[in-house]
Amino acid sequence: MIIAGASVQGTAHLAAAQGCQDAFKAVDLGDTAVLAVSDGASSRDRSALGAHIAVDTACRLLTEEIPDAEDTPETWTRWIAGRGGRVVEEYLRATAGVLGTDTGSAEPGTLAATLTAAVVTPPWTAFVSIGDGFGTLLTHDDRCHLVLPPPTAPPAFLSSPGAALRLRTFVVWEPELSGVVLGTDGCAALSLDHPSVRQLPPEAGPLPAERFFVGLAATLRENHGDAEPLRRRLSGQEAGRTGDDLTLLCALVEGR
Repeated sequence: MIIAGASVQGTAHLAAAQGCQDAFKAVDLGDTAVLAVSDGASSRDRSALGAHIAVDTACRLLTEEIPDAEDTPETWTRWIAGRGGRVVEEYLRATAGVLGTDTGSAEPGTLAATLTAAVVTPPWTAFVSIGDGFGTLLTHDDRCHLVLPPPTAPPAFLSSPGAALRLRTFVVWEPELSGVVLGTDGCAALSLDHPSVRQLPPEAGPLPAERFFVGLAATLRENHGDAEPLRRRLSGQEAGRTGDDLTLLCALVEGR
């Protein structure tokens, strides 16, 4: 796997002297990659810490007992659903420890963070998500598929009441899989197109900007995963218009 990621402080956060509240982490297991990105709630003082707890927790739990590539859809679906529930439990336990309370009385809202995570074992990709992150699959014919679109409702956080019930877990089987890209919501304006760009009605929802994802994948393959070009893309003038922190994390299947 070629793995590359970057986080860039949003221009609005920079102007307000507010640090970057995004976090990302990846684990390279050879034929498998585990990816996680998180966006701390901008209105919460300690949400940057919550984002780091989220990606650490997800990467630790999602590297355990991963099914084989030859396993059935039922096996993969059960596994990721169980792992997703564990991520919420362990996140709440960790934030309770930080706050110095027990899980029953903790108020982890000060550490509120979203989570978008993926386990990439070609041809499978298993997703765990809560909040407003998104996930895109790339295939070897230079096509992009927004399999995890940002939600239209206000985002939930790992610390939200009933978070385990609001968590999204699912698997995708794609024999032509060549890469997976996860992003926080600050990257949506940069990497997702309005449906009108392709003469589609608004209800079609956002679509992946192929020029962005295909170009990014080609660059990362050419430089063997050097993340500096990705950081430059996230620091450009177009990206700066959002004002929000921006994080992208990619895993590309080598040889594709």
